[in-house]
Amino acid sequence: MKWETQCKHDGAREWTTEWGLVVQAFRFSFTPCKNIDIMWRGARRALSSAPSPCTYEGTPSQRTLLALKPDTVQRGLIGALLSRFEQRGFKVVGLKMLQPSWELAESHYEEHRGKPFYERACTFIASGPLVAAVLEGRGVIGATRTMIGATEPLDCTPGTIRFDYGAHWRRNLVHGSDSETAAAREISLWFRPEELCQWEHCASSWVYELPTARTRFDEEA
Repeated sequence: MKWETQCKHDGAREWTTEWGLVVQAFRFSFTPCKNIDIMWRGARRALSSAPSPCTYEGTPSQRTLLALKPDTVQRGLIGALLSRFEQRGFKVVGLKMLQPSWELAESHYEEHRGKPFYERACTFIASGPLVAAVLEGRGVIGATRTMIGATEPLDCTPGTIRFDYGAHWRRNLVHGSDSETAAAREISLWFRPEELCQWEHCASSWVYELPTARTRFDEEA
């Protein structure tokens, strides 16, 4: 039986990472064909025209400090909470467990010195090991704060970390920087520059909208 080819291209989009990995998504409609090579020639053209490594559009990439407090560690929630931020698409560029000193706790809450809760907050954050992380991504500071929720778990929106896991404002599990200035100060307190790792996430093009190249397939005989 002879076949005739008619490959109708509905859409093609290419994504590329720094390593040159190209992932294609094609949708074709086919009728019986005589020369299937037409389809493959079109696919090769699309792959060869994939764009060079892309930059993110819109909000610049930010970094923020995320501290999983001693209650998170003691309750065995490190993986559950950290995975929320990774699943959101944020990149971990610094991560460590440590027992904070009293001096580090005081420096961390320096802006609250003199307030009624200052000493209690310092005491709690220094009461046991915690996990400190630096997250990177577009709008990560505001997004992290939204994901964490209000200070008082009872006032939080359902789906936030403190609503889902917290019950009391003095045991609210997580700290996240509230501004770019605070993030820069807190990251410098908890991490040395050499402890931060700059790396390219191979899934970035699936998290962010990147510039794309569109290719038309010519119907060729």
